[in-house]
Amino acid sequence: MNWEKILDYLIEFATSWGIKLLAALFVLIVGLKLIKAFTKWLKNTPKLSKLDPSLRSFLASFSNILLYFVLVITIASILGIPATSFITILASCGVAVGLALQGTLSNFAGGLMLLLFKPFKVGDYVEVAGEAGTVAEISVVYTVILTVDNRRITIPNGSLTNSVIENYSAEEQRRVDLTFCTAYDCDIEKTKKVITDVVSAHSLVLSDPAPFVRLSAHGESSLTYTVRAWCKTENYWDVHFDLTEQVKEAFDKNGIQIPYPQMDVHVTKD
Repeated sequence: MNWEKILDYLIEFATSWGIKLLAALFVLIVGLKLIKAFTKWLKNTPKLSKLDPSLRSFLASFSNILLYFVLVITIASILGIPATSFITILASCGVAVGLALQGTLSNFAGGLMLLLFKPFKVGDYVEVAGEAGTVAEISVVYTVILTVDNRRITIPNGSLTNSVIENYSAEEQRRVDLTFCTAYDCDIEKTKKVITDVVSAHSLVLSDPAPFVRLSAHGESSLTYTVRAWCKTENYWDVHFDLTEQVKEAFDKNGIQIPYPQMDVHVTKD
Protein backbone atom coordinates (compact mmCIF):
# COMPACT_ATOMS: atom_id res chain seq x y z
CA MET A 1 0.00 0.00 0.00
CA ASN A 2 1.42 3.36 -1.09
CA TRP A 3 0.87 5.57 1.98
CA GLU A 4 2.44 8.55 0.29
CA LYS A 5 -0.20 8.56 -2.49
CA ILE A 6 -2.98 8.12 0.06
CA LEU A 7 -1.65 11.03 2.11
CA ASP A 8 -1.38 13.22 -0.99
CA TYR A 9 -4.95 12.34 -1.92
CA LEU A 10 -6.23 13.18 1.57
CA ILE A 11 -4.36 16.49 1.57
CA GLU A 12 -5.73 17.39 -1.86
CA PHE A 13 -9.27 16.36 -0.84
CA ALA A 14 -9.10 18.29 2.41
CA THR A 15 -7.65 21.36 0.69
CA SER A 16 -10.28 21.30 -2.05
CA TRP A 17 -13.19 20.78 0.32
CA GLY A 18 -11.72 23.11 2.90
CA ILE A 19 -11.76 25.97 0.39
CA LYS A 20 -15.33 25.08 -0.63
CA LEU A 21 -16.45 24.90 3.00
CA LEU A 22 -14.82 28.22 3.83
CA ALA A 23 -16.41 29.82 0.77
CA ALA A 24 -19.82 28.33 1.63
CA LEU A 25 -19.49 29.50 5.24
CA PHE A 26 -18.54 33.01 4.10
CA VAL A 27 -21.50 33.17 1.70
CA LEU A 28 -23.82 31.85 4.44
CA ILE A 29 -22.78 34.50 6.97
CA VAL A 30 -22.88 37.38 4.48
CA GLY A 31 -26.13 36.10 2.98
CA LEU A 32 -27.90 35.89 6.35
CA LYS A 33 -26.84 39.42 7.24
CA LEU A 34 -27.99 40.79 3.87
CA ILE A 35 -31.34 39.00 4.11
CA LYS A 36 -31.92 40.35 7.61
CA ALA A 37 -31.02 43.88 6.54
CA PHE A 38 -33.22 43.71 3.43
CA THR A 39 -36.21 42.36 5.38
CA LYS A 40 -35.84 45.13 7.96
CA TRP A 41 -35.62 47.75 5.21
CA LEU A 42 -38.69 46.31 3.46
CA LYS A 43 -40.77 46.59 6.64
CA ASN A 44 -39.66 50.14 7.48
CA THR A 45 -39.16 51.84 4.13
CA PRO A 46 -41.48 54.83 3.59
CA LYS A 47 -41.80 53.82 -0.08
CA LEU A 48 -44.21 51.07 0.97
CA SER A 49 -45.96 53.03 3.71
CA LYS A 50 -49.14 53.37 1.62
CA LEU A 51 -49.59 49.60 1.44
CA ASP A 52 -51.84 47.75 3.88
CA PRO A 53 -49.84 46.61 6.96
CA SER A 54 -50.86 43.00 6.32
CA LEU A 55 -49.67 43.18 2.72
CA ARG A 56 -46.36 44.69 3.79
CA SER A 57 -45.89 41.91 6.32
CA PHE A 58 -46.67 39.30 3.67
CA LEU A 59 -44.23 40.84 1.17
CA ALA A 60 -41.50 40.84 3.82
CA SER A 61 -42.17 37.19 4.74
CA PHE A 62 -42.37 36.05 1.11
CA SER A 63 -39.17 37.90 0.19
CA ASN A 64 -37.49 36.38 3.23
CA ILE A 65 -38.40 32.83 2.18
CA LEU A 66 -37.39 33.46 -1.44
CA LEU A 67 -34.00 34.88 -0.45
CA TYR A 68 -33.32 31.95 1.88
CA PHE A 69 -34.12 29.57 -0.97
CA VAL A 70 -31.67 31.39 -3.27
CA LEU A 71 -29.04 31.31 -0.52
CA VAL A 72 -29.42 27.54 -0.05
CA ILE A 73 -29.13 26.96 -3.83
CA THR A 74 -26.00 29.15 -3.95
CA ILE A 75 -24.33 27.29 -1.07
CA ALA A 76 -25.20 23.92 -2.65
CA SER A 77 -23.58 25.05 -5.92
CA ILE A 78 -20.41 26.16 -4.09
CA LEU A 79 -20.18 22.74 -2.43
CA GLY A 80 -20.42 21.07 -5.82
CA ILE A 81 -23.98 19.80 -5.54
CA PRO A 82 -25.69 20.11 -8.97
CA ALA A 83 -28.33 22.81 -8.77
CA THR A 84 -30.75 20.96 -11.04
CA SER A 85 -30.66 17.86 -8.84
CA PHE A 86 -31.10 19.94 -5.72
CA ILE A 87 -34.06 21.83 -7.20
CA THR A 88 -35.62 18.53 -8.34
CA ILE A 89 -35.40 17.14 -4.81
CA LEU A 90 -36.96 20.30 -3.35
CA ALA A 91 -39.71 20.24 -5.96
CA SER A 92 -40.53 16.62 -5.12
CA CYS A 93 -40.65 17.48 -1.43
CA GLY A 94 -42.84 20.46 -2.23
CA VAL A 95 -45.35 18.29 -4.09
CA ALA A 96 -45.52 15.84 -1.18
CA VAL A 97 -45.97 18.62 1.34
CA GLY A 98 -48.57 20.28 -0.89
CA LEU A 99 -50.68 17.12 -1.05
CA ALA A 100 -50.50 16.77 2.72
CA LEU A 101 -51.43 20.40 3.34
CA GLN A 102 -54.16 21.04 0.78
CA GLY A 103 -56.38 22.86 3.27
CA THR A 104 -53.55 25.10 4.44
CA LEU A 105 -52.56 25.92 0.87
CA SER A 106 -56.18 26.80 0.13
CA ASN A 107 -56.12 29.21 3.07
CA PHE A 108 -52.79 30.60 1.85
CA ALA A 109 -54.22 31.23 -1.63
CA GLY A 110 -57.25 32.84 0.00
CA GLY A 111 -54.97 35.09 2.02
CA LEU A 112 -53.22 36.23 -1.15
CA MET A 113 -56.59 37.07 -2.72
CA LEU A 114 -57.63 39.08 0.35
CA LEU A 115 -54.36 41.01 0.47
CA LEU A 116 -54.40 41.77 -3.25
CA PHE A 117 -58.07 42.63 -3.80
CA LYS A 118 -58.72 44.08 -0.30
CA PRO A 119 -62.45 43.47 0.23
CA PHE A 120 -61.80 44.74 3.77
CA LYS A 121 -58.94 46.03 5.89
CA VAL A 122 -57.95 46.00 9.54
CA GLY A 123 -60.44 48.07 11.53
CA ASP A 124 -63.42 47.48 9.22
CA TYR A 125 -66.68 46.10 10.61
CA VAL A 126 -67.70 43.12 8.46
CA GLU A 127 -70.16 40.27 8.35
CA VAL A 128 -68.72 37.13 6.78
CA ALA A 129 -69.01 33.35 7.10
CA GLY A 130 -71.87 33.76 9.55
CA GLU A 131 -69.89 35.99 11.89
CA ALA A 132 -69.85 39.78 12.39
CA GLY A 133 -67.22 41.94 14.02
CA THR A 134 -64.26 44.28 13.61
CA VAL A 135 -61.28 42.97 11.64
CA ALA A 136 -58.35 42.74 14.05
CA GLU A 137 -55.76 40.92 11.93
CA ILE A 138 -55.30 39.66 8.38
CA SER A 139 -52.61 37.04 7.83
CA VAL A 140 -51.90 34.88 4.79
CA VAL A 141 -53.69 31.92 6.39
CA TYR A 142 -56.27 33.24 8.86
CA THR A 143 -58.29 36.40 9.50
CA VAL A 144 -59.17 37.41 13.07
CA ILE A 145 -62.27 39.43 13.92
CA LEU A 146 -63.49 40.75 17.27
CA THR A 147 -67.22 40.66 17.89
CA VAL A 148 -69.15 43.41 19.68
CA ASP A 149 -69.18 41.27 22.85
CA ASN A 150 -65.36 40.94 22.59
CA ARG A 151 -65.16 37.37 21.30
CA ARG A 152 -62.08 36.64 19.19
CA ILE A 153 -62.96 34.60 16.09
CA THR A 154 -60.32 33.13 13.77
CA ILE A 155 -61.62 32.33 10.27
CA PRO A 156 -59.60 30.41 7.62
CA ASN A 157 -59.02 32.59 4.57
CA GLY A 158 -60.15 29.78 2.27
CA SER A 159 -63.63 30.06 3.78
CA LEU A 160 -63.61 33.87 3.47
CA THR A 161 -62.86 33.90 -0.25
CA ASN A 162 -65.77 31.51 -0.87
CA SER A 163 -68.25 33.53 1.23
CA VAL A 164 -70.26 36.68 0.73
CA ILE A 165 -68.44 39.53 2.49
CA GLU A 166 -70.55 42.42 3.79
CA ASN A 167 -68.35 45.38 4.69
CA TYR A 168 -70.17 48.01 6.75
CA SER A 169 -67.14 50.33 6.91
CA ALA A 170 -66.18 50.47 3.24
CA GLU A 171 -68.13 53.66 2.48
CA GLU A 172 -67.97 56.99 4.28
CA GLN A 173 -71.77 57.29 4.59
CA ARG A 174 -74.54 54.87 5.58
CA ARG A 175 -78.30 55.07 5.51
CA VAL A 176 -80.28 54.50 8.70
CA ASP A 177 -83.60 52.78 7.92
CA LEU A 178 -86.34 52.94 10.56
CA THR A 179 -90.08 52.26 10.69
CA PHE A 180 -92.66 53.77 13.05
CA CYS A 181 -96.31 52.79 13.53
CA THR A 182 -99.22 55.02 14.52
CA ALA A 183 -102.95 54.57 15.02
CA TYR A 184 -105.28 54.92 12.03
CA ASP A 185 -106.96 58.04 13.43
CA CYS A 186 -103.67 59.99 13.64
CA ASP A 187 -103.28 62.72 11.02
CA ILE A 188 -100.84 61.59 8.31
CA GLU A 189 -99.37 65.01 7.48
CA LYS A 190 -98.91 65.90 11.14
CA THR A 191 -97.19 62.58 11.81
CA LYS A 192 -94.83 63.03 8.84
CA LYS A 193 -93.99 66.57 10.00
CA VAL A 194 -93.25 65.47 13.57
CA ILE A 195 -90.92 62.70 12.37
CA THR A 196 -89.23 64.96 9.80
CA ASP A 197 -88.59 67.66 12.41
CA VAL A 198 -86.96 65.14 14.76
CA VAL A 199 -84.76 63.66 12.03
CA SER A 200 -83.71 67.02 10.58
CA ALA A 201 -82.86 68.43 14.01
CA HIS A 202 -80.38 65.66 14.79
CA SER A 203 -76.84 67.02 14.54
CA LEU A 204 -75.39 63.81 13.07
CA VAL A 205 -77.97 63.41 10.30
CA LEU A 206 -76.76 64.70 6.92
CA SER A 207 -78.85 67.19 4.98
CA ASP A 208 -77.61 65.82 1.66
CA PRO A 209 -79.06 63.35 0.81
CA ALA A 210 -82.16 64.75 2.47
CA PRO A 211 -84.07 62.63 5.02
CA PHE A 212 -87.01 60.61 3.67
CA VAL A 213 -90.30 60.18 5.60
CA ARG A 214 -93.35 58.59 3.96
CA LEU A 215 -96.36 56.46 4.81
CA SER A 216 -95.39 53.01 3.52
CA ALA A 217 -97.97 50.45 4.65
CA HIS A 218 -101.46 49.92 6.03
CA GLY A 219 -101.16 47.33 8.76
CA GLU A 220 -103.89 45.35 10.48
CA SER A 221 -104.10 47.85 13.34
CA SER A 222 -101.67 50.64 12.47
CA LEU A 223 -100.15 52.85 9.79
CA THR A 224 -96.45 52.26 9.07
CA TYR A 225 -94.07 55.10 8.23
CA THR A 226 -90.68 54.48 6.63
CA VAL A 227 -87.80 56.77 7.63
CA ARG A 228 -84.45 56.97 5.84
CA ALA A 229 -81.67 59.20 7.12
CA TRP A 230 -78.05 59.42 6.00
CA CYS A 231 -75.09 59.83 8.34
CA LYS A 232 -71.37 59.17 8.52
CA THR A 233 -70.58 55.48 8.92
CA GLU A 234 -69.04 55.88 12.38
CA ASN A 235 -72.24 57.60 13.61
CA TYR A 236 -74.68 54.93 12.41
CA TRP A 237 -75.66 53.40 15.76
CA ASP A 238 -75.81 56.76 17.55
CA VAL A 239 -78.28 58.04 14.96
CA HIS A 240 -80.25 54.77 14.97
CA PHE A 241 -80.84 54.72 18.73
CA ASP A 242 -81.25 58.50 19.11
CA LEU A 243 -83.98 58.70 16.47
CA THR A 244 -85.79 55.68 17.92
CA GLU A 245 -85.96 57.38 21.32
CA GLN A 246 -86.60 60.93 20.11
CA VAL A 247 -89.45 60.02 17.75
CA LYS A 248 -91.24 58.20 20.59
CA GLU A 249 -90.85 61.29 22.81
CA ALA A 250 -92.14 63.54 20.00
CA PHE A 251 -95.16 61.28 19.48
CA ASP A 252 -96.02 61.56 23.17
CA LYS A 253 -95.74 65.37 23.15
CA ASN A 254 -97.93 65.71 20.06
CA GLY A 255 -100.57 63.20 21.05
CA ILE A 256 -99.71 60.72 18.33
CA GLN A 257 -100.65 57.24 19.49
CA ILE A 258 -98.69 54.06 18.91
CA PRO A 259 -101.37 51.33 18.85
CA TYR A 260 -101.24 47.92 20.42
CA PRO A 261 -102.29 44.89 18.41
CA GLN A 262 -106.04 44.51 18.77
CA MET A 263 -108.86 42.38 17.50
CA ASP A 264 -112.55 43.26 17.18
CA VAL A 265 -114.85 40.43 18.11
CA HIS A 266 -118.53 40.59 17.03
CA VAL A 267 -120.97 38.35 18.85
CA THR A 268 -124.31 37.62 17.25
CA LYS A 269 -127.29 35.99 18.89
CA ASP A 270 -129.50 33.60 17.02
